[in-house]
This record gives sequence, structure tokens and C-alpha cells, in this order.
Amino acid sequence: MKRSSGVLMHVSSLWDDYSVGSFGECARRWVDFLADCGFGIWQVLPFCLPDECDSPYKSFSAFSGNPNFIDLVTLRIEGLLTEAELAQAKQYSPYLCEFNRLRKERLSLLSKAEKRFTDKKAIADFLASHPHTAQFCLFMALKKANNDLPWYEWTNETPDVDALSLWQFTQYIFFKQWKSLKEYANSRGISIIGDIPIYVALDSADVWASPEQFQLDERRRPRCVAGVPPDYFCEDGQLWGNPLYDWDVMEKDGFGWWQERMRFMTELFDGVRIDHFRGLESYYSIPAADTNAKNGKWVKGPGMKLINALREVCGKKLLIAEDLGDITPEVEKLVKDSGCPGMRVLQFAFLGDENSPHLPHNYPENCIAYTGTHDNNTLLGYVWELDNETRKKLMTYCGYSGEHWNRSYDTILRTMFASHAGTVIIPVQDLLLYGADTRLNTPGSIDGNWRFRITKEQLATADREKFKLWNRLYQRNR
Repeated sequence: MKRSSGVLMHVSSLWDDYSVGSFGECARRWVDFLADCGFGIWQVLPFCLPDECDSPYKSFSAFSGNPNFIDLVTLRIEGLLTEAELAQAKQYSPYLCEFNRLRKERLSLLSKAEKRFTDKKAIADFLASHPHTAQFCLFMALKKANNDLPWYEWTNETPDVDALSLWQFTQYIFFKQWKSLKEYANSRGISIIGDIPIYVALDSADVWASPEQFQLDERRRPRCVAGVPPDYFCEDGQLWGNPLYDWDVMEKDGFGWWQERMRFMTELFDGVRIDHFRGLESYYSIPAADTNAKNGKWVKGPGMKLINALREVCGKKLLIAEDLGDITPEVEKLVKDSGCPGMRVLQFAFLGDENSPHLPHNYPENCIAYTGTHDNNTLLGYVWELDNETRKKLMTYCGYSGEHWNRSYDTILRTMFASHAGTVIIPVQDLLLYGADTRLNTPGSIDGNWRFRITKEQLATADREKFKLWNRLYQRNR
């Protein structure tokens, strides 16, 4: 693996004037920032439509694009929105994603643009080449026609015509704008890594269209659901509630649905992180009636048979194995056999095990090392909340001997840059040294997550020359 570095920040966290980050000018200036600092990677979270808790890890479709990311200014320039309509959509605050407002207003605004759009052939051609996305649009139109009930309670088989046109338009525009932005990023030497949630939602186009590929009962409800056992994050475990795949059925056609999913992802991104990779070796199965994850059990997954099927599609594109959590020798072997770089997280390095693989001196070259992920506290928040003994151990490890530990962060970050890890990824909050109040997600909680945003002025405070020096000094420059 070529030594490299990058920054983790979801599109939603970008600054913009319309309640959430977008594919517009703010994203291009963000790409410029990364290039100026000598970074070579921008890592994002899933692009699919988020759920009612605003999480992008549980969506109506694995093949969908979040219409909130569509740049409204571009639509105005193209004559699809007016200045007055843009003015009405101005955000109230630049510091948090205004999800409630987006739910109430954004699709209505995009509907106005859709009615002014005349190139219907372009949409038709796009949908013909993206059949799963077309299927998602039909699903959403049927959902609208059935009063937004879950698909297994539908009685009306006639889709809402207006909703169908709207969703087809938004998906076409989403992909058109993203393609333009990705081309710009690549032209500046920035590769983009996407994120593929291992599971899909029960109420999704994916399960609706292919229920036989999931572990459902005769009522089309899950027999068991996904999650993880009690761990560092949650003493009751995490009850995700997603339906589980019927891997035996999926194997019969060579994992065709998964191949299509990977083909979709590699069209969008230069590399893909496979979330909860350990679930491919063994997945945690929880009885559907349970209220927590304590009584689940591990069941053997598809392993290398699925990995080989995915490699047929993505070739040599980077696949990252999110191998965190309850890791067994069998999972370690699957990661090694797959050739995918695993993940290392500094915040897990000082939990008591002196041989922890998350200690920087234990990083292999074939890994992606993070100070923290979207599920962790920020670096500043983490250090602040450590007990004195563990904090002292961290300071000593990173070579900081000053009296004021709150000035140690550059030393910690340089430890990561200097490590043997092939790639180092820093969350944008750690780049700016922000505290726990900017944490993106707390697993096991449903309120206050995914809302963090930065402003243009905040990004301007980052020392570009410092990161450029570190990238050059530790040979991670592009």
C-alpha cells in the first residue's frame, strides 16, 4: 500500500447556506483544502437516504442517493429554481444539520425544480443503466401511494405518479452532480472512499423486491435481526433490527445482488469501506422479539466466497475491512485472506492490553489507521475524559513531556502520521481539535446524532502548512 493520508468527513458536515452540506461550491473548496494540505483521500459516510433517526446506515435502499446533498445553487443557475425560492430555503443556523426542516421542505422545493426540467430522455437513460435505483424510485412512489406504510402493509399497487417523477429526477440530478464533483476531486489528486453498510432496512426497496434473499417468516417479518453483542460501546449490545441475509439463497446466483451493490459503489467511489466486515465471517443473530442484543448468537457467514464474488466486480479498487469489535482468529484470517486492509483506532489502544493491535507500533503496513471513527468521541474529548493514569500512559507513549496535557494533540497526531500504517485517516473534528460536543454519533443512542457541521471560517483556522509538512516529512504526500 502506498503511504497516504486523508480526512474523514461526511458531505452533510460541509458548510453551505441551505441546512446541510452539498455537492456545490463548498465541496470543491473542501477538496482544495485537502489538496493544499497534502492529503490524498476524502472518506465519506454512506450516500443512501437516511432513516428517521438521520442515520445513513439504515436506508430505504442501498442503491439510493440522498437528495439533500443536491446543490440548490446549481439548480438556480440551470434555471430550475428561482432566487426567491432559494431565499426561502436559507438555513437558520450554520452549525448543525437542520434535519427536521429538510424533512418538511426539501422534497417540496426539489419538486418545483423537477416540474421545470425538460430533458426526460436523460433521466430515462440514467434509470435504464441503474435498474436498482429505478426500483428504489418505484418503491418510494408506491410507499407514497400507501400513506408511507411499510411495504409489507401495502394494499395499493398503483404508484403515485408525481412521487415517481420526483424521485427519478432527484436520483438523476444527485448522480450528475456527484459525478462532476468526483471528477474535480480526482483532478486535484484526491481519491474518495465511500462506505457500504453491511445491512439494509426491512422497509426498503431491497427487501421488498427480493424478500427470498432475507431470513423472513411467512408473514414477511424477520425471524432474527442484526446487531452486535455487549461491548465497549454498550453493555446491552446493539440491537440494530435489520433483517439478516439468507446467504445460502444468495450464493445460488453467485451473490448477484451483492455484486450489483459493489458495482454501484465502485461507480461512485475510488474505494469502499465495508462496514462490519466481521459479519461476513460470522454474523450476530438476535431473536426478532428480543428488546436487547444479549441473547444473540454467532452464525457462520459467506466468508471468502462473497469476497471473491465482489473482487470479480471491483477488481483492484481499494476495499477496506472494518474489522472492529469482537474479533476472533477466524475473522483475522478472513481479513488476511481477503487482502483488504483492516482498521486500527488509536482510541482503542490503551484499554489495558499492552499487545493491542491498535497501538501504533503494532500497525501493519496494510491497514488504515484512525484517531477515531464516526462512532467515537473526538480526540480532544477522548483525552479530556481519560482517567489520569491512562492519559499519562498516552502522553508518555506519544513522547509528550510537557506539563499541560491539553497541548499534546500535535504530538499525538504526529505519532499517527509517523506510524507504519499505509494510510492514516483523521476525522475533521480532530483536524480542528474540537471537543466532545462535536461528536458525530454515539452508538446505542437515537437523539442528537449526525448533526455536526463546520463553517468556512472554522476550516480557515486549520494550519495547512503544518499538515503539508507532516505529509511530506512522513512521506504521505500525494
